[in-house]
Amino acid sequence: MKVALVHDYIKEYGGAERVLETLHEMFPEAPVFTSVYLPNYLGPHKGRFKNWDIRPSVLQWLPLKAKLISPMRLVAPFIFKQMNFSDYDVVIVSATGAYLPNRINKGSAKHLCYCHTPPRYLYGYPTARTVGPVLKPFVAVANHFLRMMDHESAQNVDAFIANSKETKSRIEKFYRKDAAVIYPPVEIPQLNSKSQIPNSKREYYLAGGRLARAKRTDLAVKVCTELQLPLKVFGRDFGGFENELREIAGPTVEFVGEVTDKEKWELMRNALSYISPSEFEDFGVLNVEVMAAGTPVIALGQGGALESIVDGKTGVFFEEPTVESLKKAIKKFEKMNLKPEDCRKQAEKFSKKRFIQEITNLLNQII
Repeated sequence: MKVALVHDYIKEYGGAERVLETLHEMFPEAPVFTSVYLPNYLGPHKGRFKNWDIRPSVLQWLPLKAKLISPMRLVAPFIFKQMNFSDYDVVIVSATGAYLPNRINKGSAKHLCYCHTPPRYLYGYPTARTVGPVLKPFVAVANHFLRMMDHESAQNVDAFIANSKETKSRIEKFYRKDAAVIYPPVEIPQLNSKSQIPNSKREYYLAGGRLARAKRTDLAVKVCTELQLPLKVFGRDFGGFENELREIAGPTVEFVGEVTDKEKWELMRNALSYISPSEFEDFGVLNVEVMAAGTPVIALGQGGALESIVDGKTGVFFEEPTVESLKKAIKKFEKMNLKPEDCRKQAEKFSKKRFIQEITNLLNQII
């Protein structure tokens, strides 16, 4: 079976790229087609893609392409349309909700789409970037045509796979298509050394991941500053948001930057709780990673977080993306005694082994 993989663009490393990495592990000979490949922006994760057969589009030749990621969404659909996969048996598209990669010319190949979300910027969900008043009317017109194109592209897909029930409902709403739900793969480390065992002496709250406005890390910073609680914020800056966070942060807030997987595990296993204020989260792989370290999650009760966190057992939900609502949740959490073993047991339901088996089963049904 000749397989090709497609991904919107490769510039940052997050949950979507972890899915791509696992798909490549399943099909190591499969080339990866993408709009642009920017390894120098991957920080400590640069080496993950080093020996892959990555085939970027003509957009790779653009000067300053790293700064044009957002504007390129206007032309990327036409670029993917030029990609011909008639020589392949199966094409698996990893769609992050950025560039409409489902417009590929699939030929006779079976076209599967692992959808992380329909484009958030097209359907009114919070995004990392904001548009100024001058450009807003032009963006609205462009988005109208992109929505039409996105719906048309979705009809090209033979089988949708959603990363959560939340995303499945969006696929049904916007594309009028059904989708199988296969949760993303999460690495669950074996607790075979002292450094991996969840710490019983936890000293701080944790927030971060990708420092983007839609993740609402500002709520965690504001609340921990006001309550004078120790907070560590990790992750890579996105769109200058870290500078905004630093301006509102008090002396109890520490920014540790982008970290390796090993450093992230240390941060997670030593934290009192991870604060996850992201609005309408598609799934939230980081929430599961935190629970794998035996650490509970204080999360906004929306989207995919409702599917991974057990309220009162592996975490606490707050109702609104406001300072007061998060304050109440933290005060409630501090009176509870959530068990690390319960958090880890919940995380194990989302393992990489389970993901590979479910993808394999689906492929066997379709091919």
